[in-house]
Amino acid sequence: MPIRANALAIMAKAPIAGTVKTRLLPYLSAEDAAELARSLLLDQLSHLRAIETADLYVAFTPLQEEALMKQLAPAPFQLFSQSEGDLGARMQNIFSALFAKEYKNVVLIGADLPPVPLDYFVQAYDYLDGPEPRVVLGPSRDGGYYLVGLNRPMPAMFENMTWSHDQVFTQTVTKLADLGIETRQLPIWFDIDTPDDLQILMTREDDRQNVSMKNTLKLLRHLDGRRR
Repeated sequence: MPIRANALAIMAKAPIAGTVKTRLLPYLSAEDAAELARSLLLDQLSHLRAIETADLYVAFTPLQEEALMKQLAPAPFQLFSQSEGDLGARMQNIFSALFAKEYKNVVLIGADLPPVPLDYFVQAYDYLDGPEPRVVLGPSRDGGYYLVGLNRPMPAMFENMTWSHDQVFTQTVTKLADLGIETRQLPIWFDIDTPDDLQILMTREDDRQNVSMKNTLKLLRHLDGRRR
């Protein structure tokens, strides 16, 4: 039996140069892009340690980088590898694995985000804690979603979808409406995928962000100074 009723899983790719943050190339070198991915992951994990209402997991890829991911995500995070397949298949398999552990509510987020405000998770779990099938989605500025939460397995939600375009969120909401699933939307948030995203991150005035993104902001200041 799980310790808590809720689970929170972070989908993470090992920060290996040439395999992560490739949309930032050549604005950043492959090595700097990998260091950015590493910094974002470390900041996100440190930030999420404050959540006491959910068991914490990292679903990582690729499998051969398990030793590295264990270094980056120590306890209380529990690690397991992602499955093969497209994004939808991998998300569905993560939900299936955690519901099989008898969690009531499962939330999944990406690793390459500025730390998500903790009250968003409170809103997500409060909404999911109901008897009828429910989904919570956090829309991202690029047209996808940065967070998805379910209170039971819903494989149909992820089937016959295309990914990595600016209509993913809209298509998902439409599909859920067709399935008759009640859905709640969280406030919009953003990924760090492009040079414009980096500029927005650097210019945001947010004291909470400055506290929760020490690794990432230190790296960005270093990279900015190197360009001058």
